[in-house]
Amino acid sequence: MTESVVAPVICIVGARPNYMKMAPIMRAFAAHSPAIPTLLVHTGQHYDAAMNDRLFTDLELPRADINLEVGSASHAVQTAEVMKRFEPVIDAHGARAVLVVGDVNSTLACALVAAKRHVPVIHVEAGLRSGDRRMPEEVNRVLTDQISDILYTTERSAHDNLAREGIDPARAVFVGNVMIDTLMANQKKAVAPEALLVQAGLDPQRISAGFAVVTLHRPSNVDDPAMLRRLIETLHVVSQKLPLVFALHPRTRKNIEAHGLAALLDAPGFLVLPPQGYLEMLGLMASARLVLTDSGGIQEETTALGVPCLTMRESTERPITVTEGTNTIVAGDSKAIIEGVDTILAGGGKGGRIPEAWDGCAAQRIAAHLSAWLAEREAQAVAGLHA
Repeated sequence: MTESVVAPVICIVGARPNYMKMAPIMRAFAAHSPAIPTLLVHTGQHYDAAMNDRLFTDLELPRADINLEVGSASHAVQTAEVMKRFEPVIDAHGARAVLVVGDVNSTLACALVAAKRHVPVIHVEAGLRSGDRRMPEEVNRVLTDQISDILYTTERSAHDNLAREGIDPARAVFVGNVMIDTLMANQKKAVAPEALLVQAGLDPQRISAGFAVVTLHRPSNVDDPAMLRRLIETLHVVSQKLPLVFALHPRTRKNIEAHGLAALLDAPGFLVLPPQGYLEMLGLMASARLVLTDSGGIQEETTALGVPCLTMRESTERPITVTEGTNTIVAGDSKAIIEGVDTILAGGGKGGRIPEAWDGCAAQRIAAHLSAWLAEREAQAVAGLHA
């Protein structure tokens, strides 16, 4: 009598933040007893091959079993193309469940396919809300949560958001933050900022008295010429107070050049770098006096590192980084940005604390809960067949 083959939990990655969330989950699933069989699917939404390879290596994430190679497109086309290419994967391999992380287009697309095929959807980092439906990520979050069978949350406020949207509280499970699992696992491997600047041909002495890290990539900030000009001019003022290490996103670089702002970055206070790998960014953030960003994940990472963060957005879907962490929302307000920097440099700013269950063990809690949930669900299905 042959032993039956257990269908895998299909795990989805599509864009850079997904990798940081999925790496500890894959490790926890492999280490769990019994191990949880997985199939890792890369949708190809993040299409920089060199950066993909670097992230997989840095995070010790197994090579994807399948790459859908979707690439860049409009939100509608990209979402549709992921759906079209993902459905045959379920046909070919079966699926015990489909696990998605975060809020990118691949998250929603694969969740939709699974839900329509009556395959359980597991959403890691559920319930986060900015309240801004103009953000494509916010739409992805809301819709993914509505069709998910288990919603793993990073902070308790997420449960209030889900309850307001009519989601059964029994489906939501507080586990902590897998992004912090990755940070804690890699902190000792982080690349020192001085080594990074030498490699880039820049003088490391320029940051010897302290520096800030800048990231800027949100369409609302970099696609609007007036907003982009305001932010770059404001950063130019800040660069006269302390050096800014600016890891420049390709989209941001293109728009800076298109709108005649490149000269503002050609100043002594700017150290402009290309997009950096995870270990390089971790080293920069850990050593910085402050971080200026519009990234969601960096708000969490700076809170875990105890580094003051000024977020150049109108709102955040990660409120715990403001209420308990080191994050301050300054939007695109030049005065608020400069005053925030001055306060931090004068010894103020938020010290913050590490939030509940941001302890490096979130993935293990997910593995333990999911294994038990799947076993119970499958036992009930068998019992139903024999009833």
